[in-house]
Amino acid sequence: METLYPDSDLYRYADLLTGPERAEILRLRAMLTEHLPAEVIDNHWDRAAFPADAVEPIARGGFLAPEAFGAEPERWMYQGFRSFELARHDASLATWFNGQAALFRTNIEVGGSPEQVARWQPDVLDFTARGVFAMTEPDHGSDVAGGLATTARRDGDDWVIDGAKRWIGSAAFADHICVIAREPDRGPVRAFVVPRAADGVTLTTIERKTSLRIVNNAVIELDSVRVPDELRLARVESFADVGEMLRRMRACVAWHAAGVQAGAFEAARRYVLAREQFGRPIGGFQLVQEKLARMLGNLTSTLGIVVRLSQRQDEGVFDEVESSLAKRQTCLHMRETVALAREVCGGNGITLDSGVARFHADAEGIYTYEGTDDINALVVGRAITGLSAFTR
Repeated sequence: METLYPDSDLYRYADLLTGPERAEILRLRAMLTEHLPAEVIDNHWDRAAFPADAVEPIARGGFLAPEAFGAEPERWMYQGFRSFELARHDASLATWFNGQAALFRTNIEVGGSPEQVARWQPDVLDFTARGVFAMTEPDHGSDVAGGLATTARRDGDDWVIDGAKRWIGSAAFADHICVIAREPDRGPVRAFVVPRAADGVTLTTIERKTSLRIVNNAVIELDSVRVPDELRLARVESFADVGEMLRRMRACVAWHAAGVQAGAFEAARRYVLAREQFGRPIGGFQLVQEKLARMLGNLTSTLGIVVRLSQRQDEGVFDEVESSLAKRQTCLHMRETVALAREVCGGNGITLDSGVARFHADAEGIYTYEGTDDINALVVGRAITGLSAFTR
């Protein structure tokens, strides 16, 4: 069996996929190549525009719970390599896809009642009902667990939501926004599936970004937005319940870090084999080969971490410390790998023509939305020592 990633998967981790899973990854790759080739991605990245029409075949491709698996559920290993393949092609595409496949899907499946799951899940899986997860706020990112400012108050059979969310990717292309809010006077935390078109919902695109430029991030303002109680996710009654969602959705970020490294490494390898200086390809120089070896080492280490994390999840283990350590370590590897990839391409590494610049810039967005690095370090440090270093 030929490896899926002959240049970037030295230990052949992808061989752990089953035959049907492997076929799905190859089908995804073929659709990405056909509908979203590098020149289309580069053009949209340069213009900070989302390729809404071009992504439709991917959205409708049946990659969530595909028929190829029959009645068997998706393995986390498959989901991981699906994220890897997407991020290897483009980090923004992976972010868009997993906004539905990992975030909104988990909101429904973990936060919803059995009746809500039965109602929403089929439409979520085939992208008929498109949604995004809205937790981060203008003034609360890392401290949102204690600082959550968006409120939801009960008014008869309805809820009235006030507040704002920030950095919500793909909100403009969603039908629904899963809003995390707290009842007044520091009451229980709730989650609501808010229609994007509801009265009082205003979206403003965040412009002038230098990373993940294809992703349409938005500020969402909620001014007396009224939703019926049936749109409240029944199993979310505290931030601990939101934390259960986060434990199941955040591993994809570590897989994104792996995929971005693969994309950058493969582009850099192509470049150094084609680029000549002093009469021969620069890939034949010692210092360039040392950097390539360091990149491949980082990527291989990253794949080892995320593959084992997915194996643990397939065993039913969703541990906050494990995912925090994975996200932190893989993103540290990613930052070095994309910097080295840009470096071996010289000045051409800062142009989209090199194939590296996009990954180099987009890595910074992933490094931030992974947790962040400092917060993940404190989660791991608390587990190591039994002492919390979080400020109150």
